[in-house]
Amino acid sequence: MRILLVEDEADLGLAIKQVLISERYIVDWVTDGTQAWLCLENQWTDYTVAIFDWLLPDLSGLELCQRLRLHQNPLPVLMLTALGQPENRVTGLDAGADDYLVKPFVMEELLARLRALQRRSPQLQSSTLTVAGFTLDAANNLLQVNSDTSTPQDIPLTTKEFQLLMYLMQNPNRIIPGSKLRNQLWDMDEEPISNVVAAQMRLLRRKLANHGCSCPIETIPGAGYRLNCQI
Repeated sequence: MRILLVEDEADLGLAIKQVLISERYIVDWVTDGTQAWLCLENQWTDYTVAIFDWLLPDLSGLELCQRLRLHQNPLPVLMLTALGQPENRVTGLDAGADDYLVKPFVMEELLARLRALQRRSPQLQSSTLTVAGFTLDAANNLLQVNSDTSTPQDIPLTTKEFQLLMYLMQNPNRIIPGSKLRNQLWDMDEEPISNVVAAQMRLLRRKLANHGCSCPIETIPGAGYRLNCQI
């Protein structure tokens, strides 16, 4: 999952980002509401969860939530705040937040809240995805390849290989521009080189070939990449 983290406390923001990355999330961390809204409006990036601090410079987390819901955006939101009174919780939930976590908190609870959001969101529920004979197991970073002519194979994937294949499998038969993949699968602080998608694609294809598997990902010259379910 790609997460938008909006937290203006530097130490806390960095700590949350590091924990999320260790759990294989892709994280964009910004420190004010205006930056956050620019990220949310960016057509090249799709977020699956947002974590908003309530008290932010410019736009507050509450205002960000209200804007999202006014734009009919169903993005799940976890609100962080030091305001723990019941009336504050009610206000945050009424503004459109899906869950509420009071500071200070332990990181294990933050991760548990994200897992709960995942279970409640239909688009995030399953820990496996199957397309065209490929099954991705998110819990173990494994790809299982099923074939009519051979026994299923389990192929271990790196985090980036898993994320790349997952995104293409979530968009089967669609041509995805390389720039879209680069913006979606590398966070804004990584500044990947322009050919990073092509290089990662070569590594993935080589790994599949080494296991005797054909790769259903096509390169469409001048357009991008497509996972062809007919291959």
